[in-house]
Amino acid sequence: MTKEEAENGRDDMVIDGAEQANAIPDGFNANYLRIYYGKLFPHADMFKWMSYGNDGKHPACDKSYFGRREFSFTLENDIYIRFQSFNSVIELENSIKEKCPFKIDIGPVYSVDPAKRHAYAGDNVFTPVEREVVFDIDITDYDDVRYCCTGADVCLECWPLMTIAIKVIDAALRDDFGFNHILWVYSGRRGVHCWVCDGKARRLTNEQRAAIADYFRVYKGNENSHKKISLPGPVLHPFLARSYTEVLKGFFEAKLLPNQSLLSSEDRYEKILEMIPDASVASELRGRWQDNKRASMSKDDINLVRWDQLKSVLQSGKQKTQGIRRCVEEIVFSFTYPRLDMEVSKHMNHLLKAPFCVHPKTGRVCVPIDPNNCDEFDPTTVPTLSQLVEELNREGLRQDAENEWDRTSLGDSIKFFRTTFLQPLLKSCKEGIESSYNAKLQQSKNTLSWTRQGFFLTAFSPLAGKHHAWLI
Repeated sequence: MTKEEAENGRDDMVIDGAEQANAIPDGFNANYLRIYYGKLFPHADMFKWMSYGNDGKHPACDKSYFGRREFSFTLENDIYIRFQSFNSVIELENSIKEKCPFKIDIGPVYSVDPAKRHAYAGDNVFTPVEREVVFDIDITDYDDVRYCCTGADVCLECWPLMTIAIKVIDAALRDDFGFNHILWVYSGRRGVHCWVCDGKARRLTNEQRAAIADYFRVYKGNENSHKKISLPGPVLHPFLARSYTEVLKGFFEAKLLPNQSLLSSEDRYEKILEMIPDASVASELRGRWQDNKRASMSKDDINLVRWDQLKSVLQSGKQKTQGIRRCVEEIVFSFTYPRLDMEVSKHMNHLLKAPFCVHPKTGRVCVPIDPNNCDEFDPTTVPTLSQLVEELNREGLRQDAENEWDRTSLGDSIKFFRTTFLQPLLKSCKEGIESSYNAKLQQSKNTLSWTRQGFFLTAFSPLAGKHHAWLI
């Protein structure tokens, strides 16, 4: 590692998912990655996205905007190169092709060019001024509620937990906060990332970002807590009530409960019984389940029957213990509610992996996810680096292919990114630039008009010597 790279690595920045990139799977190598960056990676689309309309010829465009954005490259052998900046799409594309990074992270827009930050004196000169509101959700944080996989492993039995997280968070961002330009991206291995790109979101302070993160904060326990969820108050907050009735309850009962066999064995149902605040109620249910554990029914039947018994006991009119009737909701929230990495969302200086990177462990591309059809997303079918190279070789030069990616299984993902996310976003950005420009012009005209009027009154007043009495 060079001296400059080592120095960069010590700067006060946070990089998403600091996973070691040493173990390269079959089919992932620098040569394949070079082909990918040369033929398939959407450099121009990434540049347009990160420019937010400031790459045009409009007089109000901020020509320095893209050049103040930080990019971080992780090269082979875990060499981090931070505070990369580029002034054009050509510079960005050439650098990516030359360095062939194993991972690209995107940081904030700074007050000055991050690559030239050492040229400026003072603590407050080099500071982040804009950044998307981002969320990072990792399946490993659900290990206490899934039994099919652990760690970074994920399958179609536990992946729906990510789907539920997308549904809950996306609905709240749009309905409760009024955001429109939201991009969900598969991390390439075990989770999802969310980018909220509205102008009003990008300009939020760290305190405002923390407030949004806290709005979603329900999961407050730790691995040693029996009760990880606390739902205070006589009724649920409207956001939580909507999430529970429209998403969480149905998913828990129809999918998670039977698929993960949450009540099929003593070691599993004990975890749920421990969440009940009344020991006598928990003991009653335990006794029932131990008595009928040898009953001839399928595991699915056991889970559903026992869940119905638990709900009947907890929600009966006999229960007087404070909080016990809320316990069913707390159990569902404990097993299904999104588990966010709160620090990622709170701080403007956090870096997050760029869409369309290739994950070095799985070889899968970090493709966008349609939140309106996230139930259909299957992480096991996401194109891999080796698959894309094979498709390029197999298809050859197709006359009907407008772009190289149209010849591969990556084409649909790039089209979705463009048509559903990028084009509406840029339209909104350009309208915002035009509106702001016109408002400033009008303000300037109004100021000039009032100034002229003031001089006119002064010139024709018999009290011209007393300017303060007539100037407006």
